[in-house]
Amino acid sequence: MRQVTEHGGGVWSIQVPIPDNPLGHTLVHVLDTDRGPVLIDTGWDDPASWTELSDGLAALGTSVRDVHGVVITHHHPDHHGLSGKVREESGAWIAMHAADTAVVRRTRESEPGTWLDYLARKLATVGAPEEHIAPLLAARSGGRTRTLPGLRSALPDREIVPGELLDLAGRRLRAIWTPGHTPGHVCLHLEEEHPARLPGHGRLFSGDHLLPGISPHIGLYEDPDDATVTDPLGDYLDSLERIGRLGVAEVLPAHQYAFADAAGRVRELLDHHEERLTGLLGLLATPLTPWQLAERMEWNRPWEQIPYGSRNIAVSEAEAHVRRLVKLGRAEAAEGTDPVAYVAV
Repeated sequence: MRQVTEHGGGVWSIQVPIPDNPLGHTLVHVLDTDRGPVLIDTGWDDPASWTELSDGLAALGTSVRDVHGVVITHHHPDHHGLSGKVREESGAWIAMHAADTAVVRRTRESEPGTWLDYLARKLATVGAPEEHIAPLLAARSGGRTRTLPGLRSALPDREIVPGELLDLAGRRLRAIWTPGHTPGHVCLHLEEEHPARLPGHGRLFSGDHLLPGISPHIGLYEDPDDATVTDPLGDYLDSLERIGRLGVAEVLPAHQYAFADAAGRVRELLDHHEERLTGLLGLLATPLTPWQLAERMEWNRPWEQIPYGSRNIAVSEAEAHVRRLVKLGRAEAAEGTDPVAYVAV
């Protein structure tokens, strides 16, 4: 059943399904402007998702053809997937932060199989066993690369500049750069009085940065040709603190449900990651590769039950946490290990 929710003040959300994903759906927000509706994210590129988005807009008395613009919180396919199709249908512009635009452009311009080659090398570096890497090599040699999501994601027309108001007629929507979940993730601060006069300063479209019951994945999105060692978890924690200081009345996230007390949720997430880092230091009493660390970390199910693709995501998150510990001087690479193992200091 189509799910459309009115949030007041010319803001609605449409549940757009994500195929075969436990999250279930993306909340695509619709913001009324003097030039027509603007979408914040668009949902996964799938026929059923397109139908739900189209029907949801129809229920609001508008259509995809009327969409004036698309603002993307980040490049993931459950947020950016349908953007190109919306633009084809309506002529709408698409806006995204430059860091995520770079990821989209790099992905589009890479030769088929380049991403799988990089992932195979990366997994070997973090200590993945040969039997885990073998399916990637088989997919590469068999040419099964064009079905990967995001290979032909739409390039945006506009750049979201942190700190600036977006060009939305009749609305005050300010971009806040919140890297961590992706390098160019942005939250969007609607600097207008809450329609129900809840205490606080406006509302926040938080994308995946701040969710009411989930800690978003913090992994690695690196240019294979760039040797810079990034610290995405550190970026995320710094971004969280900035969001906590905004004092917004309500958060409108891209998954789950709207909620108040953003500052309280920020504190919970900061505490969660500090507890997790402390727990990882216990595991690193003996040297472990990021893969071995991921095997021992607590997830939402035992490691043996985690699907193949999700293990790649898990080990990326494990490495992001290790990098944070190294940067804080709480862990270091163990001398003479290959693949590199890390140990608590």
